[in-house]
Amino acid sequence: MSRYSSISILFNFRVYAVALLCFLASASLADQQQDMKALQENIQQLQKELKSIQGERSELQKNLQKSETEVGELLKKIEQINRDLKQQNNQLKELQQQRETLQGAKRSQQSEVATQVASAYQLGQQSQIKLLLNQESPERVSRLLKYHQYFLAARADKLAAYQATLEQLDELEPRIAAKTLELNESQKALQARHLELKQRQQDRQQALAKINSTLKDKDQELRQMEEDRKRLQALLQQVTHTVGSVPLPDGNEKFSSRKGRLPWPTDGKVIHRFGSPRVSGQMQWSGMMIRAAEGKPVIAVHHGRVVFADYFRGHGLLLIVDHGEGFLSLYAHNQSLFKTTGDWVRAGDAIASVGNSGGQAETALYFEIRQNGKPTDPATWLARA
Repeated sequence: MSRYSSISILFNFRVYAVALLCFLASASLADQQQDMKALQENIQQLQKELKSIQGERSELQKNLQKSETEVGELLKKIEQINRDLKQQNNQLKELQQQRETLQGAKRSQQSEVATQVASAYQLGQQSQIKLLLNQESPERVSRLLKYHQYFLAARADKLAAYQATLEQLDELEPRIAAKTLELNESQKALQARHLELKQRQQDRQQALAKINSTLKDKDQELRQMEEDRKRLQALLQQVTHTVGSVPLPDGNEKFSSRKGRLPWPTDGKVIHRFGSPRVSGQMQWSGMMIRAAEGKPVIAVHHGRVVFADYFRGHGLLLIVDHGEGFLSLYAHNQSLFKTTGDWVRAGDAIASVGNSGGQAETALYFEIRQNGKPTDPATWLARA
């Protein structure tokens, strides 16, 4: 076999290998997307089934969910408007700075043009014909004529620059006016959203008060919490069953090797620890509750994929991240969710904001880590504060 044939075969083999890898990668991505679609459909069905077995509190819970979900959406819109306002303000400042620069150039050029006009008048008193008739020496006449030409060219440049500045100002003024109008409209929209938010927050308080009025004793509260616990367990089983085979990207450190080094999901004070008693000691906390300021960012503690991001009764706006190896992290009672089911996240990414959804009396993040469906103490996984 010739050397040329060998090279050709090797080249074709590499092409086929690359094509095969691309095919496998695209097939894997398609499979993952199909898995996430199936997960969403299964979760929706699960939500319907769980809702169908709710008792007399279902309508009250429905009202609470509606008001808390609307509050979360409004807060996201307000945050977006605030970002738009900041960007619009910066753009307006840039335009105004350009105008100040051009106006300064205009004043300077006006002075230069005025000087040129005065000089032109004086020079005009001795036209080129007068210079010739004065019987000056040819050398002097030549120099004066040359100077005259230079002067005229310089005057033309000054006038052209001045005219260009005026045109730029004429073009800039409408842009400033339009940006100012845009800014005013955004501020009006922000005020309207704040008024709407205030009303939704009042709706939430009323719905929460009605729900609390139905909990007449600790036994009822315990039954409700036990029901919420079972609902969450059913959700996690559905998640594990559907996405248990979804691989995470290579090249990242495994969750299991990060024990004791994970970042905290938010900055705050731990008010309930894993395993501590709740409801008169008849239940235990499966995670930790971290008190934090309303709206404070909630971050992903490790890279992974969002497998649930929605309202879930008893946990409010809930987000669950699959980290592979059977590990899940849960973030509950959020004010707003920044990610949706199927999104990839990295450690430190903002995924939500601290709130009190799910009927909580104070703003705090409920955080869990689960291994193969079982809760494990988050404090042993997080870095020391």
